Amino acid sequence: MTDQSGFRTERDSMGEVAVPADALYGAQTQRAVDNFPLSGLRMPPAFIHALGRIKACAARANAELDQLDPALAEAIAGAAEAVARGEHDDQFPIDVFQTGSGTSTNMNANEVIARLASDGSGTRIHPNDHVNRGQSSNDVIPTALHVSARLAVETQLLPALDHLAAVIEGKGRALDGIIKTGRTHLMDAMPVSFSQELGGWAQQVRNSRLRIDDTLPRLERLAQGGTAVGTGINAHPEFAARFCARLSADTGIPFHPAEDFFEALSCQDTAVELSGQLRVAATALLKIANDLRWMNSGPLTGLGEISLPALQPGSSIMPGKVNPVISEAVIMAAAQVQGNDATIACGGQWGGFQLNTMLPVIAYNLLQSIELLANSARVLADKAIADFTVNADHIRAALDRNPVLVTALNERIGYEKGAEIAKRAYAEGRAVKEVAREMTGLSEAELDELLDPARLTRPSGE
Repeated sequence: MTDQSGFRTERDSMGEVAVPADALYGAQTQRAVDNFPLSGLRMPPAFIHALGRIKACAARANAELDQLDPALAEAIAGAAEAVARGEHDDQFPIDVFQTGSGTSTNMNANEVIARLASDGSGTRIHPNDHVNRGQSSNDVIPTALHVSARLAVETQLLPALDHLAAVIEGKGRALDGIIKTGRTHLMDAMPVSFSQELGGWAQQVRNSRLRIDDTLPRLERLAQGGTAVGTGINAHPEFAARFCARLSADTGIPFHPAEDFFEALSCQDTAVELSGQLRVAATALLKIANDLRWMNSGPLTGLGEISLPALQPGSSIMPGKVNPVISEAVIMAAAQVQGNDATIACGGQWGGFQLNTMLPVIAYNLLQSIELLANSARVLADKAIADFTVNADHIRAALDRNPVLVTALNERIGYEKGAEIAKRAYAEGRAVKEVAREMTGLSEAELDELLDPARLTRPSGE
């Protein structure tokens, strides 16, 4: 019944509750909305969409196994697929910080899908008896966590990391032959080429991708079929395999039942592992973004090696100031991913007996980290690395005055003599070659060869 206040009365096993008249969900969802007004944060759309896929595949698997009437199963699957397409995201209002099993979100999905399926078929479809057939929140939510993360990695993160690595490598090729002063401890060191420096960045990104790839097979092992505690009670013995076969056909990803449902329900070790790999990727992006920030510093009193694209005014009081905003945004995003990893690690510790009870917050943070890294990689590639310019004259002048170049003379004049030359060159603001000409017996040709910056970027003997 709907009253004049814009609410209708719904009933569940605990009694009556008022639900917004236009809501597709029912009593259990409303109780969760009322009980958990903690943050205003909702479960990510990717997670809700994965729930829709799960409910559709579960309904059809149950129909194959004669556990559900085929007509009811198709009505449920059709409604669930609408959820998977994101057509009803506004019907999932429950806070992330809810019951640790995610039961509220599972029932939210069951209620919305039951309502849609009932309206579409003209037959009453029950959220528990039909939509949740052969399932428990305790296996559905861990499965949704794995599925949503696996899909997000596949469709968002891996392509973004590949794009970033490719842009870095292309920029390195474009700058091949430009030599700059290397830096260790933020102090002048031996020369490197831009292509070498950028090649190191690209390899960091490629390695991050490989680490994430290594985790994916474990992310493809699903808890679905373990039901309440891992025994599979109320699920057909073949349900898990049939479900995974349908989900694999639907997504193109080789999902399989977990080797041990007790492990799959009671812990979130794979989520913790993936988060750790995401943290490594975040660390790589932070390093690259910070290098760009330093190289761009100045323009007069910093390193001034490159000029990042000018994207927006940098100050509300200092006219003409332009800041490395993309680097700073990416650094903040990387810091958030590192914080998320700490939350996920903490969440992974809360596997008590047969169930982990921090599933929603693990899912939320994991999916946010994937999204942040994917977006950061693309922004860093397209708005910072692709179009920065090199201040070649400034780089060359600094390189010529670099006293550390004297290292190349060590084998001919010894460390102690080299140190004398370096100190004098620095004190007098002169090029190493000039001072070495005065303080050694080396010829001009020998000095030209030994102190050639390009030669110094290659391994000995090349």
